[in-house]
Amino acid sequence: MEIVDNPARGRFELRQGDDVIGIASYAVVPGDGPDAPDRVVFFHTEVRPDHEGQGLAGRLASSALEATMASGRSIVALCPYIKTYLRRHPEPYAGSVLTPTSVDVEAAERAAAAER
Repeated sequence: MEIVDNPARGRFELRQGDDVIGIASYAVVPGDGPDAPDRVVFFHTEVRPDHEGQGLAGRLASSALEATMASGRSIVALCPYIKTYLRRHPEPYAGSVLTPTSVDVEAAERAAAAER
């Protein structure tokens, strides 16, 4: 299994061979100023039902959050799973997590609508 960022689709994908078995969907919101990093707004995470209960969502969340931090961007959690993951595993993410703004919510809503 591998986890890859698919920016064209706005999601991290958990792949098993050619099959996508899990996703962590996001929208990117530009930073508020020249020194403010872009924000990655996570709004939906899921693993296919036939792969649940194996800890794969946690692996997906961890990889997505680590990749976001490594890219120098901030984390905004609207997704209930990502929120819970961050609450249970505050480190090393705490310094990169921002409170959602109305702009973040709007960006996530647009991205979610585009997924349908």
